[in-house]
Amino acid sequence: MLTSILSRTVLATLIPALFLAAAPAAAATAATAAATSANADVLPFKATEKTLANGLKVIVVPTGFPNLVSVHIPVQTGSRNEVEPGKSGFAHFFEHMMFRGTPTYPPEKYQDVITRAGARQNAYTSDDLTNYYTTFAKQDLETVLKVEADRFQHLAYPVAAFKTESRAVLGEYNKNSANPMSKLFEAQREAAYTTHTYKHTTMGFLKDIEDMPNQYEYSKVFFDRWYRPERTTVIIAGDVEPAKAVALVEKYWAGWKRGTFKSNVPVEPAPRGALYRHVAWQTPTLPLVTVGFRAPSFIADQKEQAALSMLLSLSFGRTSPLYKRLVQDEQKVDQLMDSTPNRVDPTLATIIARVKKPAEALYVRDAILQTVAKLRDEPVDARELADAKSAQKYGLIRSLDNTEAIAATLASYVHFERSYGTLNRYYRVVDSLTPGDLQAAARKYLVDDSLIVTTLSHDALPGGIDKLPKLAQFAPAASNAKFDVLVQKSALPQIRFKLLFGAGSAHDPQGKEGLAALTAAMVASSGSRERKIDEVTKALFPLAGSFTEQTDKEMTTFTGTIHKDNWEEYLGIAMPLLVDPGFREEDFRRLKDAQRNALVLDLKDNNEEEFGKERLQASVFAGTPYGHPVLGTVAGIDAITLDDVKAFYHRAYTQGAVRVGISGDVSDAMSASLQKSLARLPQGAGLAATAVPRGRMPNGLEVEIVEKNTRATAISFGLPLEVTRKHPDFAALWIAKTWLGEHRASSARLYQRIREERGMNYGDYAYIEAFPRGMFQFFPNPNLGRKAQLFEVWIRPVAPQNGHFALRVALHELGQLVDGGLSKEDFETTRDYLMKNVFVMTATQDQRLGYALDSQWYGIPEFTAMMRDALSKLSVEQVNAAIKRHLSAKNLSVVVITKDGAAFKDALVSDAFSGIKYDADKPQSLLDEDKAIGAMKLNINPEAVKITPAAQVFAQ
Repeated sequence: MLTSILSRTVLATLIPALFLAAAPAAAATAATAAATSANADVLPFKATEKTLANGLKVIVVPTGFPNLVSVHIPVQTGSRNEVEPGKSGFAHFFEHMMFRGTPTYPPEKYQDVITRAGARQNAYTSDDLTNYYTTFAKQDLETVLKVEADRFQHLAYPVAAFKTESRAVLGEYNKNSANPMSKLFEAQREAAYTTHTYKHTTMGFLKDIEDMPNQYEYSKVFFDRWYRPERTTVIIAGDVEPAKAVALVEKYWAGWKRGTFKSNVPVEPAPRGALYRHVAWQTPTLPLVTVGFRAPSFIADQKEQAALSMLLSLSFGRTSPLYKRLVQDEQKVDQLMDSTPNRVDPTLATIIARVKKPAEALYVRDAILQTVAKLRDEPVDARELADAKSAQKYGLIRSLDNTEAIAATLASYVHFERSYGTLNRYYRVVDSLTPGDLQAAARKYLVDDSLIVTTLSHDALPGGIDKLPKLAQFAPAASNAKFDVLVQKSALPQIRFKLLFGAGSAHDPQGKEGLAALTAAMVASSGSRERKIDEVTKALFPLAGSFTEQTDKEMTTFTGTIHKDNWEEYLGIAMPLLVDPGFREEDFRRLKDAQRNALVLDLKDNNEEEFGKERLQASVFAGTPYGHPVLGTVAGIDAITLDDVKAFYHRAYTQGAVRVGISGDVSDAMSASLQKSLARLPQGAGLAATAVPRGRMPNGLEVEIVEKNTRATAISFGLPLEVTRKHPDFAALWIAKTWLGEHRASSARLYQRIREERGMNYGDYAYIEAFPRGMFQFFPNPNLGRKAQLFEVWIRPVAPQNGHFALRVALHELGQLVDGGLSKEDFETTRDYLMKNVFVMTATQDQRLGYALDSQWYGIPEFTAMMRDALSKLSVEQVNAAIKRHLSAKNLSVVVITKDGAAFKDALVSDAFSGIKYDADKPQSLLDEDKAIGAMKLNINPEAVKITPAAQVFAQ
């Protein structure tokens, strides 16, 4: 019989209390959310409440579930009430003794009644209450109320039974002592409290448990003091008639006498500083780390406890960034939990981590402290809070699917005020919580003086774990960085910002070519430490927001865009990509493969046009930081490690290296929040400035033939150009290149002469600024600023038999421009076009903002105003003089991509005549001109022509 009695007793140590106190984490379904309004009570039942003359409170709740009744009897007696020294553990002890019977119903008879009722019965003790509950068939309600009333009023047990049960309690303590978590929290509470009875767990101090066999007389005193009607509630839930149920309680319980004992639980003084305790565990186990703080008491109508509980659940629960980081991504921890239990008096809020390796215990502790420090400085996201409130509320409602669960939930809240309405009022408070409420709770309770860190391990932990740092050490460092934000205010509700860093492929270390581009890709496309990239993508999807990167020779630009209505939420998703990147190994492998494929497949194998342009750039600037593509080289990409990326990030993406621009219907608050986010970047000036690269000026025509199995022949040629936007000849050369070969402009000279008149290809263009990805767009992207440029002519692919002639035609046209210059009419027509076209090329929000930042970088006035002013002051003589100074049709680097490299070389060096056949009749004047051009001598030295297999290009 003793065994059956003990089997009914719940272990009421701190551990189940700790975890049962946590809010349900289940997400609400849309159907549930729609069915229950945000302000509806979580308990929809109509309860009948009555307080008897002796002080006993009766709460009857018809649940609508048939046949069953559940009776819960919470007594406002827990380990909190054990105020006398040496008497701890008696509240839990009486949970055992209450099953020892009465004169009317000794243990065997009581058990027989419960068995005949088909009942399920149990009990548990916590810090503040002891609850007894029985669930049974409804027809046995009177019998159950009768036997329960008898044992609450007439409990009796002999000395022998008392001593036997006290040894059973010691056995329970010994059993629990094998649980590391139990011992850890025992150490935490004993250290944290100096006066209050929460110092001991519900089991009590070991020395008091061992002395219990000698406390028979005191046990009667304890029962007489605390088991009284004014401290007790009888909850009757299920298939019941309230009036009959209340009558039955009055019948059997009204004679229970009210008590007279008055006890004052000692008040715990204010904490006096951070504490550390360690438990050395004798057998192998995973290390445990807890970080605890003083927490407020439970008051249903006040926010503090609810706010702190919600804050820690958001910050350390299964949906939290830290959980994903420590448990899922880094896998340093296999359990991460939080607890802010509901208690009558101020208690402890605790974060618990079970660490996989002892050496990582300090890292985990500091990760927790860093998160805590952040909570005091930054409010939680409003939408995340709304989701958490919804999950907590509807998760609780979801659990109330049977009578016993309803009664049990009621009991866990009723004991505070002996009121049915406590739970509903509490969840109305939860519904009202704001991010400000949570931050206020953090600032009040998550403070250094109330910190207590406890650890448990079998093996040695890292040195220094017993030295507790100040939380301010983990807070984001106060930054003195001043960001001069360029604001382009407009009525557009779409907000766009650009963050331009002075870091590009010119900063790639030798042997690691491609590092700048890969680092930028890792920032924009590998997630933050809080969110993986798929989570970022999903979060941005409903907001229609984006965060993209562009890397060039001298700069990397991150562009964000979002509707103003979603600004704050977007900023919380996108900016961590930059200021707190994830740098996950799997993302590194993915993006490294993607960059290698972009170089080898997308550029070299699948795009002869861009391939030739890139090769020309690399050839002209060989031996300089501009001497490799932004994507890098095959060997360079292969050599890059994740540590290289992390190191480049910390050097390049600093507060002093960024230029900031924002446009749209921008408020001061938006600008301030963007700057606040950027203040989390590493401090520093950024990478050292690069020298102006000096491209190699060719002597005559120097040709590289890239031999590749391709249908057509692509040709690019050019020479280095010192003229950038800040050079006085920039506007003049802009006119020259526009007349010669404006990108995708059918009126330009090369387009007319090669495509329109001769039908040789798809288009022919000239440039004085880099124009990557030119085949896809009309204008170059902004934020491609370079310290040195390249004059370039791009002959789009022609039939191989026409390659030699196409080169001669382009050189002929360029030669005429250099030698003869523009006519006054051509000059004026082109200038007038550019005076207006400059507005077209800066028409979009992205272009306007990008060009404005570029002007800052170059140190020039606003681009459109500068160009219009310079163009208006130019003369045709000035333009033609600039052409002669900077351009040449004789000294050029040429890159040809073709199938038969040897045949093309032979044609070039032999200066053989190159003709062209047309499918349609052409004017005799054109045919005569073709003969002259076909015979034009290029005078190319054999030594100036080299053939390179395509596979070798950009390999090293």
